[in-house]
Amino acid sequence: MQLDERKKKILQAIIRNYLETGEPVGSRTISKYTDLNLSSATIRNEMADLEELGYIVQPHTSAGRIPSDKGYRLYVDIMMEEKDKEVEEMKEMLLEKEDKMEALLKQVVRVLAQNTNYATMISAPRLRGNKLKFIQLSRVDRGQILAVIVVEGNVIKNHMLEVPEGLSDETLLKLNMLLNTHLTGVSIEEINLGLIAALKQQAGIHEAVVGQVLDAVAEVIKEEEDLEIYTSGANNIFKYPELAENTKASELISAFEEKRALNTLVQETLADESNTGIQVYIGDENPIQAIKDCSVVTATYELDEGMKGTIGIIGPKRMDYDKVVGTLKSLMHQLDDLYKKKD
Repeated sequence: MQLDERKKKILQAIIRNYLETGEPVGSRTISKYTDLNLSSATIRNEMADLEELGYIVQPHTSAGRIPSDKGYRLYVDIMMEEKDKEVEEMKEMLLEKEDKMEALLKQVVRVLAQNTNYATMISAPRLRGNKLKFIQLSRVDRGQILAVIVVEGNVIKNHMLEVPEGLSDETLLKLNMLLNTHLTGVSIEEINLGLIAALKQQAGIHEAVVGQVLDAVAEVIKEEEDLEIYTSGANNIFKYPELAENTKASELISAFEEKRALNTLVQETLADESNTGIQVYIGDENPIQAIKDCSVVTATYELDEGMKGTIGIIGPKRMDYDKVVGTLKSLMHQLDDLYKKKD
């Protein structure tokens, strides 16, 4: 028999309440626990149907009900379906935003090079100070579970974890509740030894599983992926005699093509949390050896949910600083209008 939505909601309420308290659940508790606005008598009738169908059982006469294995299985299947749908929606939204952002950044860096006659670069936005949105543990087989970890910006990471074969569905649900109750909205800096110890203590004999999940969370949040950097106007270097000399020009072009040096520049710019404005590096002030004969002007732009990137303009020391700084300030406002406010 296919359960209707009312029975599903009552079953879910029974399971959540039982997982929290460990005590059999009565109709009066469910009448307060759900948003169905049903009387205790109606809920009793629904619970009798659920018991007859084998989704809940009554451990003692006159006691409340507890979930059966069949009830847990339905709860897990429904929960997994909901979470899978949520994750897929996030992935689709993220891919759409990434496609739009890539096209926008390529256009920005190209126009910037044309307007300034200098070499230009822009890095794709990265998340700083990530916070967890949710964790979902689901069984793959008897000795493995999949940890789906979602952080700010809807960044989704999957980690396969080895677990004891005797890990039951009920235990898995309790671990999901434990982890999400304590970790949702928490940043990596807030996951300290005290919080870890408290989680492991509450997990009891399953503290090793919690430890594995916490290691996976730390890996996701600390993960340093290669920066995506878009460049344009490298050939503008040849317009300036002091940079057009073969060796200097070759070093500059290589720096733009390989992007490792530009990656260093972006990392240093983003590492300074207070750096949200315009920075000017002249000659030896540059952190990159290959562009010591140049001036570099950078700006840190910030989008929604703490996403930051770096815009850079590279030219001769005699560059038009007034024009460059004005252009970057205008661009930062335009990025805000085009992206942040629309999304």
